[in-house]
Amino acid sequence: MPEAHTSSSNRGWVKAFIALGANLGDREHTLSEGLHLLHKNEDVNVLHCSSLYETDPVGYVDQPAFLNMVAAVETTLSPEQLLDIMLDIEQQLGRVREIRWGPRTLDLDLLSVQEVQMETEKLILPHPRMGERLFVLVPLADVVTSSDELYAFVHDALGTMEGKEGIRLWKRIDSASEFVRSESFVE
Repeated sequence: MPEAHTSSSNRGWVKAFIALGANLGDREHTLSEGLHLLHKNEDVNVLHCSSLYETDPVGYVDQPAFLNMVAAVETTLSPEQLLDIMLDIEQQLGRVREIRWGPRTLDLDLLSVQEVQMETEKLILPHPRMGERLFVLVPLADVVTSSDELYAFVHDALGTMEGKEGIRLWKRIDSASEFVRSESFVE
């Protein structure tokens, strides 16, 4: 289990789910580094990581396969603050936005923040398309628990999706500390 950070924020800790994807460079290393950078923030704790799944591209298909995963985190940040940190991490790890749904070193999507429903120009929560994407639902099912508000949604959505083509288990991850390179994890 990760060592919990303490925060100077007055806001309490809330659970959030973040989807990660990469299809350029050393995909596995980039996903791990992205989680490491998230966890380094004193207002974010990486709690659990899904296994890694290799997935066929969706939308713009003339590109390499993706590695996808989902992380359950807890945070004291507002959804907008968390999104800003995620966008900064994407940039730090070489993300360039040229083609919609195009190749990327790292993509971080904020799927849900505990009990938050919002729609702004910058952010919609819960993520409006997560129920349509196996590359999100399958890894999300790895980390969502029966006490999470998303649990029924995820399992219902998976039950209605046609086939599971285009998604393959790449690597099983049994604990966040196994995957996230961080001195703040204790064994």
